[in-house]
Amino acid sequence: MLPSEAQWEYACRAGTDAALYTGPMEISGDANAPALDPIAWYGGNSSVGFELANGAERSWLTDMQYPEGKAGTHPVGRKRPNPWGLYDMLGNVWEWCADGRRRYDADWKLDPVGPSEDRAGRVIRGGSWYGDARYCRSAYRLTRPPDVRSGDLGFRCARVQS
Repeated sequence: MLPSEAQWEYACRAGTDAALYTGPMEISGDANAPALDPIAWYGGNSSVGFELANGAERSWLTDMQYPEGKAGTHPVGRKRPNPWGLYDMLGNVWEWCADGRRRYDADWKLDPVGPSEDRAGRVIRGGSWYGDARYCRSAYRLTRPPDVRSGDLGFRCARVQS
């Protein structure tokens, strides 16, 4: 199944509490966050080692960490994993969550779940090869209609016990 948003963030953080599972993140421009380079494909580095002919340009991004060039998704596992051994939790592709966006409040909740009606927007997490550095943080979240398809959108399955 797809993970809930809470399950996704728990897996991404892997016991850490900073912006990245490797620590804090300083952003010097839309596409320049050196702390992301060893762990994530994002708009500032996704042209590095990209060899396919059908890549995309990211000309709207400013202050890119690496020179402009065609970019796209990369094979999983080429960047450093999080402390639990999970690769590409940040960057490469946005990942669908099973539930929609819920409001955060002051009350502590164990395994909170957002709306899940058929047409409810679903949360996507992690950022992608195509976007700004600021999206590739453990806590960043967006919502998309469940029928959206995109070249920077994917999923990660969650294993659950019955």
